[in-house]
Amino acid sequence: MEPRNFDGDADRPRPAGAKQTGRVLVIGPYLRARAGSADAQSEGHVQRDAEARLDEAAGLARAIDLVIADAIIAPISQIRPATYIGKGKVEEIAALAKSLDVELVVMDCALAPIQQRNLEKELHTKVLDRTGLILEIFGRRAKTKEGALQVELAHLNYQRSRLVRSWTHLERQRGGFGFMGGPGETQIEADRRLIQERITKLESELKKVQATRRLHRAGRQRVPYRVVALVGYTNAGKSTLFNRLTRADVQAADMLFATLDPTLRALNLPHGGKAMLSDTVGFISNLPTQLVAAFRATLEEVLEADVILHVRDISHEDAEAQQSDVDAVLRQLGINPDDSGRIIEVWNKIDRYEPEKREELLNIAARRPEDHPAMLVSAVSGEGIDALLAAIEERLAAKRTTLDLSIDAADGAGISWLHRNAEVLAKELHDGRFDMTVRVDETKRDIVVNRFDAVPHLPA
Repeated sequence: MEPRNFDGDADRPRPAGAKQTGRVLVIGPYLRARAGSADAQSEGHVQRDAEARLDEAAGLARAIDLVIADAIIAPISQIRPATYIGKGKVEEIAALAKSLDVELVVMDCALAPIQQRNLEKELHTKVLDRTGLILEIFGRRAKTKEGALQVELAHLNYQRSRLVRSWTHLERQRGGFGFMGGPGETQIEADRRLIQERITKLESELKKVQATRRLHRAGRQRVPYRVVALVGYTNAGKSTLFNRLTRADVQAADMLFATLDPTLRALNLPHGGKAMLSDTVGFISNLPTQLVAAFRATLEEVLEADVILHVRDISHEDAEAQQSDVDAVLRQLGINPDDSGRIIEVWNKIDRYEPEKREELLNIAARRPEDHPAMLVSAVSGEGIDALLAAIEERLAAKRTTLDLSIDAADGAGISWLHRNAEVLAKELHDGRFDMTVRVDETKRDIVVNRFDAVPHLPA
């Protein structure tokens, strides 16, 4: 078990206003891949590099301003029911934790409650697993009321099955550091009852917030704007791309889960049309099921999107494994990641490559099937953005009908209706009448045809 030193974190500049916390030890207890094992051969599974997994775990810890004293890989041949890792490795980690004087040990795996308790007794320090760490990040980053409620609900459902020791008061509106503070153990059953009461209250509040969200979505659906959603692995550059496409100023940082709450902005298409672009929370490997369930309502923008942009950091060493993880979460949400009519792959961060490598990527993308294109872009430099916008417009247009019609210029109500309910592609005044070319949803095609004697548009 060779240690990899991360002592440089102590001197790493912290973000303005960030609270620096105690030193932590990050452990990667990864199963050794066995030839012919089910894990190695599972369909669609991409084996992730252990070093990359450890770096990601350390990045998660840094995302909540923890100071990494050290990070090590602890390979295991099997999962132990009592402590997840073997007795010898527990003793090694205990000695290392003591020598480094750490306050917290982060285990990059999902621990059962009994495993977490046993490890804390053996290591003589607090222990946090991957699920708890991600919940801590979400607790800190949630800004909107719905996001905060969803995080707290997921947090409480996670805590309910564990030895409660940190919920000194349950009336707070945000999560964050819920596992790392507190005066010590309390009466477990009383805490569980309080947690259940709080869960019931949160679920009631969420129903009200979600009802409001549905009203807002229904209002948008009355306007002829289609929805384009960004999805991808955390830190793939979704928010930077969102800002580039919409000229918005959503927070974009080289940090895991820099953006949590969804954001909607208008997207101007090349030929004058508009769509709504939605930036969503980034996905990650082994995303806690509590969070997938809790954020399902937030991710409804993705579920109902006409086009989904799967943004990939093509420069990342684990790009293929990250794609596999995002596809797995999409399937959890009921979205087919192979739906070529709806999903466009966006290979981001090509600015990190030399021209020769960039040309190689372009050739690889060109050899892909026409119904599974890959758009190469740099959200930082703007390279490839025009081609991406054209691809988005083409996908959206494929799901709409283009019609020609002539309307009396005095029919203000009719002209206004068309502007509200259709995409006006052309409009010319001839002899007191407007000759118009419009693009409409299939749901409104018959209305336009019957009311305005519209006919299918014939390209020039």
